[in-house]
Amino acid sequence: MKKILVIYYSQTGQLRNIVDSILGPVEQNPEVSVIYEELKPRPPYPFPWTAYQFCDVFPESVAEAPCELQPLSGNTDDDYDLIIIAYTVWYLSPSIPVTAFLQSLQAEKILHGRPVVTIIGCRNMWLLAQEKVKQKLKKIGAHLTGNIVLRDRANNLVGVLTIAVWMLTGKKDRFLKIFPNPGISDQDIGEAGRFREIILEAVTADPFLLSQTELNARGAVRVDPALLIMEKRVSKVFKIWSDFIRKKGAAADPQRSKRVRAFMVYLIAAVIVLAPLAAILASVLKIVMKDKIAAEVEYYSQNTLRE
Repeated sequence: MKKILVIYYSQTGQLRNIVDSILGPVEQNPEVSVIYEELKPRPPYPFPWTAYQFCDVFPESVAEAPCELQPLSGNTDDDYDLIIIAYTVWYLSPSIPVTAFLQSLQAEKILHGRPVVTIIGCRNMWLLAQEKVKQKLKKIGAHLTGNIVLRDRANNLVGVLTIAVWMLTGKKDRFLKIFPNPGISDQDIGEAGRFREIILEAVTADPFLLSQTELNARGAVRVDPALLIMEKRVSKVFKIWSDFIRKKGAAADPQRSKRVRAFMVYLIAAVIVLAPLAAILASVLKIVMKDKIAAEVEYYSQNTLRE
């Protein structure tokens, strides 16, 4: 029997719904066993968040500082044929629990020498988070063989507003009954089942063989050049803010509260004022740097890692 291990962290349940859409029928195959392991931080992160809590995880997310995790409950010595890591993106980085797992000795033990598929559920920016995952998987000695990305299709400003309301209230409703539902649409989650056949064929093959090109042909990865340009610029600013806040203490340290609140103000201003300007600049750069941008899009569409 082939064994698939799914490691994930999902605060809202949306990411687990995505995984279930992709793998649900696979579980019914008598030749395949699917084991789920949910990452559990100690203490758990809140949901819904307060605005301050939401911003206080920013510095550690960017710095890739791990949290404490409960040990996985299953048998980590099993000979898994495929490991799926499903994660959300926090401030252009994998969520802190996923970062913590990938830095752990348990991850090295489980993932070394294994094929890995990543499943990402995000608002719209995921490229640099995946780069961080690639680096950690390479360090562990795992083999990243596939990547599937589902994102919120809403306009950037609309998406920020609806996600913020969801994160701060816990209610996944249409804000004011005029905005779209927050997060990844139910239709996109349902249609993610189109990837299950490819994964099932790969895991039952001997040896394991999965093509990112084939996944991409079904819409697994779509790189938006404008968002690519924006991510790279935002990441530099995020690094400065993260270092600035962490100089005053670790997560939840009241000594850094003024700096966290200053970041909150910056974040609001950046979304309202700077993001539209960055989008205009990105549109210009797409034309001026056409060949370079095309090469970058090709790179981020695959699973290779720059040396």
